Amino acid sequence: MQNYFNYFTEIEERFQQRRGSLLMLSTLDWALIETWREAGVPLEAVLRGIDNAFDKHDAKTARAGARTRKVNGLAWCAQAVMEAVEQAKEAAIGSSVAARNDEQESGFEGERVARYLNSNAVKIEAVTLPAPADTTARDVASRLRELSAAPGEPQSLEELDRTLSVLEEKLFAALMTAASEEQLVALREQAARELAPYKGKMQAVQIKQVQQQFLQKRLLEHYKLPRLSLFYMSHE
Repeated sequence: MQNYFNYFTEIEERFQQRRGSLLMLSTLDWALIETWREAGVPLEAVLRGIDNAFDKHDAKTARAGARTRKVNGLAWCAQAVMEAVEQAKEAAIGSSVAARNDEQESGFEGERVARYLNSNAVKIEAVTLPAPADTTARDVASRLRELSAAPGEPQSLEELDRTLSVLEEKLFAALMTAASEEQLVALREQAARELAPYKGKMQAVQIKQVQQQFLQKRLLEHYKLPRLSLFYMSHE
């Protein structure tokens, strides 16, 4: 699980390091990372893809002998990441990293997980949502309280996180139903604008996944609802 949660922070740190200056990742960037994680893309492949993309960028800059524009989004590295994934498959990169630092405290002990689940239940219950999303929200909050009573042993954290992802998907589906046509059109237009510069570096399926993640994030933010994955516990 330590490696699982490092997935996000290590990608962010590597991108910032190679860019040469601090740039906070955008909603689009985080959505892209989530699509990689959900697709099972190894962390090593993502980091290698970022390095490869910047290596090519630096080489091009050196040949041109002129200053080039700064890279302003992680999506710029998407094509290089997919190429690194293919290389990783052939070399079986990342197949033996799951047990690293087993003896260290994970940061995801039962008591802390329980507090996190209860905290999210409270946040959801405090939000007023339009029907039928309000009913779904109450059900999700109730389920979170049930899970907090028995969050499980460390080896079941991944299973717990899969359950939390399902609950979040249910909540998102309810929000989609409750949202107005104008609101959804505006969000999709925003996603399209932000993705436009990177379309040539991303596959169609990947673009669709990122758009969906973007829409989900924006709706949750609009209604001030928390993300449920255990990854977000690391920020509290």
